[in-house]
Amino acid sequence: MSERSSVTELANSLRREVERYPEGQKLASSRALMERHQVSPGTVSRAIAVLAAEGLVVSRPGAGVFRAAAFTTGPATGPATGARRSPSGTARPGDLSWQEIALSSESGPRDLLAAPVFATLRVPPPDVIDLNSGYPHASLLPERLLAAALARAGRRPGAWERPPTDGLTELRGWFARDIGGHDGPIATGDVLLTSGGQSGLTVAMRSLAAPGAPVLVESPTYPGILAVVRAAGLRPVPVPVDADGVRTDLLADAFGATKARVFVCQPLFQNPTGAVLSPERRAEVLRIARAAGAFVVEDDFSRLLVHADAPALPRPLAADDRDGVVVHLRSLTKAASPNLRVGALTARGPALARLRATQVVDSFFVPRPLQEATLELVADPGWARHLRALGTELRNRRTAAVAALHRELPGVLGTYRPGGYHLWLRLPEGVDDGVLTAAAMRAGVQVTPGRPYHAAEPPAANLRLSYAAAENSAQVVEGIHRLRTVLDEVTTA
Repeated sequence: MSERSSVTELANSLRREVERYPEGQKLASSRALMERHQVSPGTVSRAIAVLAAEGLVVSRPGAGVFRAAAFTTGPATGPATGARRSPSGTARPGDLSWQEIALSSESGPRDLLAAPVFATLRVPPPDVIDLNSGYPHASLLPERLLAAALARAGRRPGAWERPPTDGLTELRGWFARDIGGHDGPIATGDVLLTSGGQSGLTVAMRSLAAPGAPVLVESPTYPGILAVVRAAGLRPVPVPVDADGVRTDLLADAFGATKARVFVCQPLFQNPTGAVLSPERRAEVLRIARAAGAFVVEDDFSRLLVHADAPALPRPLAADDRDGVVVHLRSLTKAASPNLRVGALTARGPALARLRATQVVDSFFVPRPLQEATLELVADPGWARHLRALGTELRNRRTAAVAALHRELPGVLGTYRPGGYHLWLRLPEGVDDGVLTAAAMRAGVQVTPGRPYHAAEPPAANLRLSYAAAENSAQVVEGIHRLRTVLDEVTTA
């Protein structure tokens, strides 16, 4: 059982137990709870924290944990005022129907807009194989390195002082060298730190295009890009992708037809197709955008997920751009941890000033302790070793996944690219990807339907399969076997 599910189960058990206690009575000790429920000290501590956050208990250091007052909206030791709480500790709401009218001026329900993003972040039950998430399994992440880096960062002088709004100079310099090379066109002053890649995309879209304007996007593309574009009041216009990346002939046509001033792309291991922009098209993308007076937002999300057997990677588009056409986005999140929300935008000229203004209004700055911890992490010799080990494991998982697909589902796998964490599957004619995804979940495997990756009607039914989030290669193979069984049932129904 995972620690997350253990905490949930213990919290549920304690919640029922606490309801039988009179106010102010002391609960059993942590040691007694550990022995009774056969859980770790950390599980007990987290479960107690859940109940304390709900206002059901109050923890008094050195004395123990006590049943809180029945009526409270603040600390449990304060006056008994506020809304009555339900047995679960949640305040009972009043009549909220008025909000439907107040929010009716919105263009549409925000939950529908964000649904694909929620889907990518969904954590499946413990008995479901995860072939959906874009985050590698915890066993593939450098948790010990991160813990040590965070501990060292916390002891740095000034670690809790307010950082510069653009970010720490040392970390911005590291990103500049990592993206553009030591003698490249990107200087420390061209880098703006953001709270992860998704935040960087939001800053870029809100800065570079006026509300209502068209924005060119790859088709298919990461649903988070489409969500950001639409949330900013912009209109995504799809440009098809093939095995060599975005089709530059259609890109030129799209710029001409729409007069768009922004093109968002993922030139390396594109999500979801895995395509790598070919050398010929790299130059064409920059030339076409420059002629259109437009920006290229380069989402370089997967550069650190290169496989051990991959050829040398092409440089970022930003490393070959001296005219300020490319706004580059880089994040360490996928290779380090979903919680290391530190990314970098690079730009020059008035575009950088616009990005800085949007960023400071939205979030002021990235928390300094996270920046300090990131500096400690990338300077640790173990970081390079971790990336090599991650590349080896991703290669092994990809090899296992490709072999299983050829054996179980011949014909669904298109051109493969040696990098990233995902494969794009073409489903048989007549199969509904939404129906198949729901059936697969019932069979114990979570995959991603292809429909949300398109800004318009998709030309075919697809699935995206991630081989990074499962516990190991054997789970990936088992998940593909379950998927084949479900597909057989769907096609014969």
